Amino acid sequence: MTENALPVPADRPGVLVGLVGTGIGPSLTPPMHEREADELGLRYLYRRLDLDVMGQPATAVGDVLAAARLVGYDGLNVTHPCKQLVLPHLDELSPDAEALGAVNTVVFRDGRAVGHNTDWSGFARAFDRGLPDAALDRVVLLGAGGAGAAVAHALLTLGTRRLTIVDVDAARAGELAGALGDRFGADRATGAAPATLDATLREADGLVHATPTGMAAHPGLPVDAALLRPDLWVADIVYRPLETELVRTARRLGCRVLDGGGMAVFQAVDAFRLFTGVEPDAERMLAHFTELVAGPGPDVRIS
Repeated sequence: MTENALPVPADRPGVLVGLVGTGIGPSLTPPMHEREADELGLRYLYRRLDLDVMGQPATAVGDVLAAARLVGYDGLNVTHPCKQLVLPHLDELSPDAEALGAVNTVVFRDGRAVGHNTDWSGFARAFDRGLPDAALDRVVLLGAGGAGAAVAHALLTLGTRRLTIVDVDAARAGELAGALGDRFGADRATGAAPATLDATLREADGLVHATPTGMAAHPGLPVDAALLRPDLWVADIVYRPLETELVRTARRLGCRVLDGGGMAVFQAVDAFRLFTGVEPDAERMLAHFTELVAGPGPDVRIS
């Protein structure tokens, strides 16, 4: 145990958690959690529950959750494409998860499955750290799925005055904007179709990307490079590689950029605390993440 680790009772029971989603084999979340637990002297096992490997559709997330609960798991992280599909299978939602309509962390306590969302707080902390003085008057968000909902909540919490949410499913973007309007004010968020992206980005201070584009299975740029300009900051939530094509292109064109690494770590920090009741060392987890992400492996999104 390191000198700054919190004291852990010798008789503390082990912690068993897992990650459920599709294509999660290369995820860095399990080793991040297990390494920090080792540093804190916790007995901790983090398993991957890959629906692809099981030959199950995303809609089977409820069955996986029930099985994990039955065999004694302490909790699960939930990733794409299950962050919204898991909702009907939970007994309770934290206020943040209920507001977002998306869950990335489920804690089993006292016979109940409680859903939380640490994606939004992870992004907010990463943004504060990486782009602390970025202008937030007008921001464009690409993607209105579970991760997009969390990022949108974070951006409005951070003070974004006008958020435009662009999604290939314009109705989904509109629904998310409406839900955000109920919480933050009707004039704070609007939904839009991709055809509006050119005009919207020309007036924006920043762009946040929350779709799978840039991962190994989805290579490429999510926007035309001609729309990027030096006074536009750009944030990506994909973290392997840290330098996605979007991050690389934006940096080359003179944009301030934020890669997906900080969000990946800080959402894990908050989930670890929920699973264990022990405060992890965020700086140590960041350092370990840097070691992990430098290793070989295909691109993955955050959990």
